Amino acid sequence: MSDSEEFKIDLAKKMDSTDPLSHFKGRFFTPGDSIYLNGNSLGLLSKDAATTLLRVLDEWKNLGVQGWGIGENPWFYQAEKLGEKAASLVGAKPEEVVATGTTTVNLHSLVSTFYQPTEEKNKILADELNFPTDIYALQSQVKLKKLDPAKHLKLVKSDDGKFLDESKIKRMITKDVALVILPSVLFRSGQLLDIESITENAHKKEILIGWDCSHSVGVVPHKFDDWGVDFAFWCSYKYLNAGPGASAFIYVNEKHFEKDAALTGWFGDVKEKQFEMNLNFEQSRSAGGWQISSPAILGSAALEGSLDLIIQAGIENIRDKSLKMTSYLIYLIDNLLTEEPYNFKLATPRLPNQRGGHIALEHEEATTIHEQLMEYNIIHDFRPPNFLRFTPSPLSNSYEDIWTLVDSLRIIIDEKNG
Repeated sequence: MSDSEEFKIDLAKKMDSTDPLSHFKGRFFTPGDSIYLNGNSLGLLSKDAATTLLRVLDEWKNLGVQGWGIGENPWFYQAEKLGEKAASLVGAKPEEVVATGTTTVNLHSLVSTFYQPTEEKNKILADELNFPTDIYALQSQVKLKKLDPAKHLKLVKSDDGKFLDESKIKRMITKDVALVILPSVLFRSGQLLDIESITENAHKKEILIGWDCSHSVGVVPHKFDDWGVDFAFWCSYKYLNAGPGASAFIYVNEKHFEKDAALTGWFGDVKEKQFEMNLNFEQSRSAGGWQISSPAILGSAALEGSLDLIIQAGIENIRDKSLKMTSYLIYLIDNLLTEEPYNFKLATPRLPNQRGGHIALEHEEATTIHEQLMEYNIIHDFRPPNFLRFTPSPLSNSYEDIWTLVDSLRIIIDEKNG
């Protein structure tokens, strides 16, 4: 690396020594002696999450079926209690958020309710850079309405395969659109869309809008109520560190509580009447009304501890450090890895308010570099065709981790070139 002081490891260590969140790193389990930079795919297990998971296992062992009604946190109310905790991260009221299902199932549940095409308004607007599962679900929802996805699912095109033009999104929210579904953060590039502005644009045209926030909740603060978002959904295994396949979340703005959920199940029933076993469904007038089946108790047990840890750290503090870490990474890349022979290209927006929690790099030899980084025990992510994704997690990573990553990329290219 350069001999300049700002590029030496000493600066990274100094930044770590003055970081008010640095002590959280010791509360996470890191695989082996790796540098783990893949929290945008699967967040690490914290000791806090392990504690609540083991507690629930112990409740199952010692209480059996009674765990639904007794214990430290009775399972019967777990989905709502977790929703209440998560509500503080997204600017929502406690009754507007519930932990339930999985991301794609929740998307189906919400879209089946909010997509009600008419002769004049019958299209869904989405985008071509979204994670494919969302598009698959939307295609099937259009088909369920006896319509043709080729005609009734409009996709915003990207000019470069990395970013979306927000002005183009707004222009495509036309009078024939019945529903808009967009990601808060693009999973490849890390571009953060302006949820408030796009939501306002949709509402001016009297069009409902929902957001997939899987790549933002837990690292970016949201204000769903203030922004007037109609509904949102997200997973909990990325920045919420709840574990592989952990329960996901639904947000429904209270202005829609009187809507009837199109897909119903007994846990969407009025809480006080669920065990009456009445054959007449009486929907809970809260986000809980969009639950379908029993909550995955073990699948959300770690979430309790993880959310408590995130709340303790503070979502605004997490965002502040996340931006500092990604800015530091961009700075090192710009100065050390963009020229010959390194030739890395930043594939994430430079403006802080336009990026989420991860940084994407492009390189023509990304596949090989990915494999070599894994041999260096730097755990990260590769996405076709040539994207390397790195997530410096504010709670489980250090600035020294970022420096080591950049140094390793430099060494890999230097060794290749002899």
